[in-house]
Amino acid sequence: MTKILLYIFNKLRAMFGPMGWWPGETQIEIIIGAILTQNTSWSNVEKAIANLKREDLLSVKALRDIGIERLSELIRPSGYYNQKAKKIKHFIDFLFSTYDGSLNKMFETDTLLLREDLLRINGIGPETADSILLYAGERAIFVVDAYTKRILERHNLCSQDAGYPEIQALFMENLPEDAKLFNEYHALFVRLGKETCKKSQPLCKSCPLYKMPG
Repeated sequence: MTKILLYIFNKLRAMFGPMGWWPGETQIEIIIGAILTQNTSWSNVEKAIANLKREDLLSVKALRDIGIERLSELIRPSGYYNQKAKKIKHFIDFLFSTYDGSLNKMFETDTLLLREDLLRINGIGPETADSILLYAGERAIFVVDAYTKRILERHNLCSQDAGYPEIQALFMENLPEDAKLFNEYHALFVRLGKETCKKSQPLCKSCPLYKMPG
């Protein structure tokens, strides 16, 4: 399995080049982006992030102090904005109650312990928690999303009923424990899923993985 996973990575990297993910200037921007990107496209997240930047709200303190109604309005472009405003507030409350509002203190915590804490926050699921850990915390943990599962299923590398932990273990047990590798791999899967391995009418013959080794 290690060989086939590295083959996939190398083929995708050769086709798409380095991805340079996550698109965010600070840890808090990356974290907020990870929450906002739930159930929407990144282009919509960018609009919401731009609104927060314009109001100078991309700081832990500013996000703590802003009213939830105003926050909801600013992140409206991301969709489900009332729910997402609550999720952001839940995260900020957690950060202050547990780590005195310090991201540095938070990211000093053991990866698996921090992951458990993040998953206890209302509105933070495995994909969002792992995105925070990988992209904001630079921790070696593989992020699984719908693109990942779709690509693996179509190449018979996971079953249709495979869950998040099983798919994540496939990568973490068969690849070097390397945050940069996991970062790039996930970003490449997103690129392939968006442009080629589409949910409907996939462009299989133009896919770099069209002829996988047996």
